[in-house]
Amino acid sequence: MNVSVLANTLIGSEIIKIGNEVNELKRKGAQIANLTIGDFDSSIFPIPEALETAIVEAYHQGHTNYPPADGILGLRETITGVLADRYQLDYTVKDILVAGGSRPLIYATYLALIDPGDKVIYPAPSWNNNHYCHLSSANGVAVETTVENNFMPTAAQLKPHLKGATLLALCSPLNPTGTMFTQQQLEEICDIVIEENKSRGADEKPLYIMYDQIYSLLTFGKEHVNPVSLRPELKDYTIYIDGISKCLASTGVRVGWAFGPEAIIGKMKSLLGHIGAWAPKAEQVAVASYFKDKTQVDHFLGDFKAQIQTSLDALYNGFQKLKADGFNVDAVVPMGAIYLTLKIDYIGKTTPAGDLLKDSADVNFYLIREAQAALVPFSAFGNEENMPWFRASIGGCSLADINNMIPRIATALSKLK
Repeated sequence: MNVSVLANTLIGSEIIKIGNEVNELKRKGAQIANLTIGDFDSSIFPIPEALETAIVEAYHQGHTNYPPADGILGLRETITGVLADRYQLDYTVKDILVAGGSRPLIYATYLALIDPGDKVIYPAPSWNNNHYCHLSSANGVAVETTVENNFMPTAAQLKPHLKGATLLALCSPLNPTGTMFTQQQLEEICDIVIEENKSRGADEKPLYIMYDQIYSLLTFGKEHVNPVSLRPELKDYTIYIDGISKCLASTGVRVGWAFGPEAIIGKMKSLLGHIGAWAPKAEQVAVASYFKDKTQVDHFLGDFKAQIQTSLDALYNGFQKLKADGFNVDAVVPMGAIYLTLKIDYIGKTTPAGDLLKDSADVNFYLIREAQAALVPFSAFGNEENMPWFRASIGGCSLADINNMIPRIATALSKLK
């Protein structure tokens, strides 16, 4: 059967491929430490009890019909208050669009700004920008980052690619690395965007920034920074992506929001209105009331962040111990989100069965089978397959799972020649 060129050229998800392998082994009885998916096991990281109660109550109150296309007014009012209080950002309810999580909002940002062939710049590694470029027929330009800058893009790396670009896709804390921009790093990037826009004629599209800060409330001893707070003149050129999915362990509740220039947000609203990608009304009602109470949110975040950091630290310290024991591994200090960046440099080694580990995917599948530990190689996030770096997500693992996994990894790596 013939299908569209778009459908026929979609790139399969490496994360799904890894997940299928994990599920098959689990079906056979294996106990896998699954550090692949950027999600939470609700038995380990439950959503706030008060939010759950509010959602159920909203259904009892009959909030089961369509919500407004841009989100219920009460939630958008709550969001404006949160933006002013936590980020010192001044936006109105007309500048906000609520949807079923952040994914539809990212896609709508691409569709609202990108014409076929337009240039989109994004760092590698980063989450899904290569796929959104494909879906929008953009000319995606992946800018390789380095461990020396914690895999965050620098102004010097980005500047050669800005000429003629329509969108610069940024994220901090970054999925997949769990690392963050410093104020100086982001200020320098903001300044080159401002400089580039000043150089363009009236008939040219400006260069926009899409700034994904979905993990901004999950930081560990680091200050989250954002473009408009640092450079207010970027307000007309920045679209933010945010929501509760990560900060409230509520990925399945599906309440996200974008905010930015009213004219662009309005076009995104029209696009998503045709798709029907709104968040369920009862969940919106509940989030509007729950998220408004800063004391309540901060109380939850205190315990939640401590639990996340304990797991990240255990994984980081475990890999530092492996490194000290002579294994060719490393890890980047956790800064934010639920991810740890791991280096497992065993490409080119041979397994006990005589199989050559040709790339990072081979290393990963070897660890799944031999160490019952599943990670995601950076090749799933736009990097080359010969890069020995991996994302580890702690949301689906208990602290015991992580601690028990480290000796298994040591044993598995010891077998390689």
